[in-house]
Amino acid sequence: MPDLSDPSVLAAEVSKLEWHHTIDLGGGVVTPGHEVTRDKLASVRLPQTFEGKTVLDIGAWDGFYSFEAERRGAKRVVAMDYDCWHAAEGFPSKAGFELARQALRSHVEDAHLDVMDLTPDKLGTFDVVLFLGVLYHLRHPLFALERVANVCDDRLILETHVARMAMRRPAMVFYPGDELDWDATNWWGPNEALVIAMLGDVGFSEIRVTRSRPSAVSLARTAKRFRDARSGQYGHPFTYAASDRLVVHARK
Repeated sequence: MPDLSDPSVLAAEVSKLEWHHTIDLGGGVVTPGHEVTRDKLASVRLPQTFEGKTVLDIGAWDGFYSFEAERRGAKRVVAMDYDCWHAAEGFPSKAGFELARQALRSHVEDAHLDVMDLTPDKLGTFDVVLFLGVLYHLRHPLFALERVANVCDDRLILETHVARMAMRRPAMVFYPGDELDWDATNWWGPNEALVIAMLGDVGFSEIRVTRSRPSAVSLARTAKRFRDARSGQYGHPFTYAASDRLVVHARK
């Protein structure tokens, strides 16, 4: 077993893997993640403390948010993933999570479980559930939210892709094939109204949007993405023109 307390050894082990999350492992070693996680952390607006709370991180991948919840005082954290941990080798995989957990001497638990199979009997219930960047990857999003709600005792923090539409009523765009981001696992683009409506339908009574671009900003971003798409930089013009992100905090 490598001595991960030695920064040079840890850095060498980190370099063997491809990373999605950017995680500070100490000793000057930071994982070279595709996602600048600290920037996203600011937009997600996690509570400053999880002292005494139990936390479930659905779609944990490399585990950044799981380890952050533990760092902020959670008494129990479960990192849960399925698709990203399914492959024994290659990318994505569970290897980054395992290495980070060992390097951080973390007590975060892991659960290799599909969200569609999530029940209180299998994992228990949690004070806080993190559901970040997962909803639009699911073939059956409302059913998935029912599963999530059943294990959430208090607060859900949800971050998702949304489609900006002219209509205000709840609606959703379907992305066949790899139409969104050249990724065949991206299925749906709910609009903001639909995300709020679905959360209410599955039992959340206090629903607060904490990140949603102002109309002017969203329109300017849409115009730029459309121009870039038509020039061949991004691919499908319609879906990129409609793409945005949303963060919602919901409570029972």
